[in-house]
Amino acid sequence: MASTVKFEDLKIGDEIPAKSKVVRREEVKAYADASGDQNPLHQDDTFARSVGFPGIIAHGMFTMAHLTSALTDWLGDPAALKGIKVQFRAVVFMDETIVAKGRIRALDEATRRATLDVWVEVDRAGERQLPIKNSTAEVELA
Repeated sequence: MASTVKFEDLKIGDEIPAKSKVVRREEVKAYADASGDQNPLHQDDTFARSVGFPGIIAHGMFTMAHLTSALTDWLGDPAALKGIKVQFRAVVFMDETIVAKGRIRALDEATRRATLDVWVEVDRAGERQLPIKNSTAEVELA
């Protein structure tokens, strides 16, 4: 499958479509089961409260999976995503809305690759938090 994004159509500074998702307990549980990460921090409210959180938190990789999904939705071809590097910087609580975003940082005409700055944000009590920041993705386009 070829990417629906064309290299010639991109400019430095272009943004990918933002993708929002409400984090639900059932999806975090499904992620824990699929990944094998059964840490009680992601499953047991009592345990999560005992270490200072108001309840369970989403896995960092759950949040990264949402970011990757935003990229592959934009690209139209998962194979066009060649790499991603992320920093996990804040937790994500249940019922929060995470928003994955990205912006073209560099274009390499010789390789037809684009480097994007990517991040995930959440509005927490009127304050923007970045569960994923200082992160990049590399894509290869037709």
